[in-house]
Amino acid sequence: MARVARTCLRSILKIVNSTLGLVGIAMILYGFWMLRVLQRDMESPSFDDFDSTALWFIYTFLSIGVALCLITCLGHISADSSNGICLSCYMVIIFLLLLLETLVAADILLNSDWEKDLPEDPTGRFHDFREFVESNFDFFKWIAMFIILVQGFSILLAMTLRALGPNNGSNYDIDEEYTSATLPLINPHSQTPPYVVGEPRFSIKNDAWNANK
Repeated sequence: MARVARTCLRSILKIVNSTLGLVGIAMILYGFWMLRVLQRDMESPSFDDFDSTALWFIYTFLSIGVALCLITCLGHISADSSNGICLSCYMVIIFLLLLLETLVAADILLNSDWEKDLPEDPTGRFHDFREFVESNFDFFKWIAMFIILVQGFSILLAMTLRALGPNNGSNYDIDEEYTSATLPLINPHSQTPPYVVGEPRFSIKNDAWNANK
């Protein structure tokens, strides 16, 4: 029963963990799209040159997407191995990610001048992304809530899987089956061939042959 529950938890953790990977892939694709649009704008003669550090928003977007993909890989490895150390590292990383998201959300909601804390973005990508989020605020609100629930559920599944421990029962089952299968071969008393106590028959034949002779 524990082995079936462990297998189900592994599958559910992989499915839930894949959601973070999909979000990370979407962020990476959007980051590459912003780079492509920026490259097209730079080819125009009216575009002014600026330092490469001004691309902080695009680099941050790509970095977050790559980090989510790496966390997804760690979650899949932890689910497959059911190793306590891997699961603990995965839970700590997800918890830190949740804490960071909570701090960012609190700063945006409580601080009306939160944009002043960010460096200037001459590319205009940050301004365009903010307007896109504000125009579809309800949609992004549900997405943010769904991601937070997925992360919390991932921590809960990882804790449960870590409490069950690695799947060592299969080895014992195999050993027991192997022992029961080989028991008749190593126990000579279990399959003792029938025999008759007395003189062998060929001795009687030999006596009759000697008398006739």
